[in-house]
Amino acid sequence: MRPRDAHEPHRAASSLELFFDLVFVIAISTAAVQLHHSLTEDHVWEGLIHFAVVFFAIWWAWMNFTWFASAFDTDDWFYRTLTLIQMAGVLVLAVGIGPLAARGDFRTVVAGYVIMRLALVTQWLRASRGHPGLRRTALRYAAGVIVCQILWVAFLWLPDEFVL
Repeated sequence: MRPRDAHEPHRAASSLELFFDLVFVIAISTAAVQLHHSLTEDHVWEGLIHFAVVFFAIWWAWMNFTWFASAFDTDDWFYRTLTLIQMAGVLVLAVGIGPLAARGDFRTVVAGYVIMRLALVTQWLRASRGHPGLRRTALRYAAGVIVCQILWVAFLWLPDEFVL
C-alpha cells in the first residue's frame, strides 16, 4: 500500500468507490424516509434527533473512508474485501434505522457502525505497516476510530433515562 502523490493533478473515483457511495445513498435515504414518517406522525423532536445521530454516523463514516481512499493508492483483493465489509456495515446500519425510530433501539445501528468502522481500522493499521513515514498518522486515525467505537458500544449500556 503506497500513499498517493499529494500533487496528483486529477484522480477519478474507482468503480468500487462509486458503488460505495451508492450504498451510502441508500442509508441516507432510509434515514430521510424515517424522518418523514416521524414528522408526519408528530414525533418531530424525536425524529430530528434520531435523524441527526444517524446522519452524522453515516456522513462521518463516508468522509473517513474518502480520506483513506484519497490518501492511499491500493486496489488489491484485501482492500476490496475490507471495502465490501464496510458496505455491509452501512447496510446493517440502514436496517437498524426503523427499529431506532419505532422503539428507540440503537443496537442494530451500532452493530452496523462497528462493522464498518472496524474494517476501516484494519485499513489504517495496514497503511501504518506499509509506509513508515505515515505510520504515526495512520495509527492515530486507527486509535481514534477504536475509541469512538468503544463509546458507541458503551452507549448501549446507558440507563434508559439517558437514551435519546
